Amino acid sequence: MAKKTTRLEDLAKLAGVSVSTASRALNDSPSVNLRTKQAIWKLARELDYPFRRHMPAGPVGAKATISIVVPRPQGRDTRLSDPFFFELLAGVGDAARERECDVHISHVAPGSYEDLHNALTTHRADGVIFVGQSTLHNAFNKLAETEGRFVVWGAELPEQRYCSVGSDNVHGAKRAAQHLARLGRKRIAFLGHSDAPEVMQRYRGYRDGLEEAGLDAPDDLVIPAHFDIESAEASTEALIKNGVKFDGMVAASDVIAMGAIRAMQQAGMRAPDDVSVVGYDNISFSRYSNPALTTIDQEMRTAGRLMLSKLLDFRGPQARRSERLPTDLIIRESCGG
Repeated sequence: MAKKTTRLEDLAKLAGVSVSTASRALNDSPSVNLRTKQAIWKLARELDYPFRRHMPAGPVGAKATISIVVPRPQGRDTRLSDPFFFELLAGVGDAARERECDVHISHVAPGSYEDLHNALTTHRADGVIFVGQSTLHNAFNKLAETEGRFVVWGAELPEQRYCSVGSDNVHGAKRAAQHLARLGRKRIAFLGHSDAPEVMQRYRGYRDGLEEAGLDAPDDLVIPAHFDIESAEASTEALIKNGVKFDGMVAASDVIAMGAIRAMQQAGMRAPDDVSVVGYDNISFSRYSNPALTTIDQEMRTAGRLMLSKLLDFRGPQARRSERLPTDLIIRESCGG
């Protein structure tokens, strides 16, 4: 038996509004209040009502639209100018082009459950990618109780009920620390701000790697730094001026690693002769830095395809299942081996 097609009249009746009100809501008319539009859009999605035909066709007639939203930062300040964001956006954008989808970058920066809910329900995108959890883990869990059209790029956290896609942060940082230990480095520092969930996991991997190598991770070698070159440079400069001895460094990102190397060079130290350095992210700039940066690759292209597929193809429990992507150690000049 053929599936019954939902009509505009059916949608209006279920929403308890007139046909003209339903039509205006689907066209995002300012004459319809936001709550009514949200309710009608939700019904349209649930009933597979093709309300995208009421929208402007756009220059290429996209088959779907995905919105990218960056929550208010805590730890990692994901700005549009952040090279990591470029890599993530490229991964999503390439996958979207393959699927003939449009990608929209939102200006909003959610900082609460209400903000997340509004970011997800006040537009007609087919799905939303949130870049990072910030401090909103519990809010995302609550959002997942009623909404399934989103995926989070970031760490998988305890008691998580929403879908996230990210790298195996613990294993990646563990490999970085173990590689430095195999090179004979004994005093290996960790540089990064542990407020971000991903950095906390990378710090755990760093400690696990040192422990398996029989090395200590004293407090004076764990240095906070935000995800920008200036912060990393200042933190490393303070480390050197305080006379703390170190011959290796695991940085929580490539940008942090580049800032650290810059501070070392200004202090007359060289990587890898004096200090071997490993970054994290494998951004494009890392291979062109001086020296070229050894780093942990996160497979951002694979991540983009997977997040898009989660939003467009999967339904039910499979869509809610989080995914950990494998990491790979990319050896370049900053380690010396």
